[in-house]
Amino acid sequence: MYAVSAAVPAREPLNPAGSRDLADSLVKLLDTAGTEIERDREAAKVLIARASSLLQIEVERSATITRRDTASGGLAAWQVHRVRGFIEAHLDEAIRVEDLSEMVRLSAAHFSRAFKRSIGEAPHTYLVRRRLDRARHLILTSDTALSEVALACGFADQPHLSRLFRRCTGQSPAAWRRERREAVKMWVTEFPRE
Repeated sequence: MYAVSAAVPAREPLNPAGSRDLADSLVKLLDTAGTEIERDREAAKVLIARASSLLQIEVERSATITRRDTASGGLAAWQVHRVRGFIEAHLDEAIRVEDLSEMVRLSAAHFSRAFKRSIGEAPHTYLVRRRLDRARHLILTSDTALSEVALACGFADQPHLSRLFRRCTGQSPAAWRRERREAVKMWVTEFPRE
């Protein structure tokens, strides 16, 4: 089978500033699918299905983000941009609210309230959700071991990832990956080579 992991960047797309990362991921997947279509149609179909799933994850994630304006006590645009950028760049590390609040020159308590008003969820909740988003992306677009995915996304270990993943999706990471791969296989058999 064609190895797809090399065609996919290691980082989950950012939103909204990182929509370029999402576009880059999709372009790489679709370009690779385009070159594979003549040689290995099944691999091309898998790549297209992965691109579609990646786009669906981003659409679902974007729909959950609520924005409120700075006038109502939220963060300024530069603060939101700086905090999100830092979180995305350091998802695999420990991130404390105190560090984020210092970055935007606010007390931890004020930062937490303003963050929730601007983003629609508490800083810790946002951080866990972004880690789970990245984990879903890596699980979907690569064959990386779940223990490695957990560490790459900032979870303490695989059981920590599994517990939060199950809470969020209702499935273990392995079952979630298996279900999506079986769906791709069914799709490939439904549309056989011509």
